[in-house]
Amino acid sequence: MDELAATVTGFVRTLRAAGVAADHARAQNLLLALDHLDVTVPDEVYWAGRLTLCAGPDDLPRYDRCFAAYFSGAKAALRRTATTSVTRHTVAAADGERHEEGEVAPATASRTEVLRHRDVARLTEAERAEVHRMLSMLSGGRATRRSRRHRRAHRGPLDPSRTVREALRKGEVARLLHRRHTTRPRRVVLFVDVSGSMAAYAETLLRFAHALVRSEPRATEVYSIGTRLTSITGELRHRDPGTALTEVSRAIPDWSGGTRLGEELREFLVRHSARGAIVVIASDGWERGDPELLGTQLARLARQAHRVIWANPHKGYEDYQPLTGGMRAALPHLDDLVAGHSLAAYEELSERLAHA
Repeated sequence: MDELAATVTGFVRTLRAAGVAADHARAQNLLLALDHLDVTVPDEVYWAGRLTLCAGPDDLPRYDRCFAAYFSGAKAALRRTATTSVTRHTVAAADGERHEEGEVAPATASRTEVLRHRDVARLTEAERAEVHRMLSMLSGGRATRRSRRHRRAHRGPLDPSRTVREALRKGEVARLLHRRHTTRPRRVVLFVDVSGSMAAYAETLLRFAHALVRSEPRATEVYSIGTRLTSITGELRHRDPGTALTEVSRAIPDWSGGTRLGEELREFLVRHSARGAIVVIASDGWERGDPELLGTQLARLARQAHRVIWANPHKGYEDYQPLTGGMRAALPHLDDLVAGHSLAAYEELSERLAHA
């Protein structure tokens, strides 16, 4: 068994070097599968590894090449990507210049599109860095609300103060002036779970929070939740994402701890207010405190907020069911339960904030 484990570990490291997100859990699943199979039969080993170590269709060609190179000694040649031919038609213009028209772009699969839908917990370091780079460029809009301030308008409610001032200046009421309410971005309050069960997603969620703060600095508040509530809005206002995350790591004292979301929401509602705001809670719902307290505080929060959205990383899987005590207590008070496991999920969440 020790020799088999060493062989599997070497193969998994080969896959990681090739770009396959084969983590420790997947390697353990392969060992469990091989325990019920005949490891001297290549086909059984091949299919056991393919079903346990590959996360998506883009991993299959890499897995095939690595399996052939590792177990049979075949040379792992790079596979060329098939492309369509490019056709150009040139026409002569009246000025003697030649112009190209009807150009056809190569039909290749987009690596970026594949990364958008991958679970960030199963990405390699290079893939996660690319996702973080794309998150830094996220510039979604923000839903607006009516402000108490007014602006001049050609029609609408009468503006009595401006009308009277102009009449006093001219000596008569020459015309009636109008006004309308201005709009401003709706406030967003984001709670990011940094407990141990969310360790694989915490950094990416904080990068998403940094993009929100950079887009609307005055209308975004971010708090980390774990064993205590910590405001990290000021640290996230730094222009550079890396510097901002470094400052955030220094400010958060309860990394990879437990989650007492009910107590922290109660503390927030005592010290602050969410009146008229869009509240986003990014957590997997593993509540160590009293679920009944969480439900009570979420009911108070829902009465204040314009909308309450819960982003759960596990919601991105089809077989997900909210069975934990925290999620069962939270569901009656939520307006939306969305996924929070991939770049595409964060883009969808950004769209919800723009059109809430």
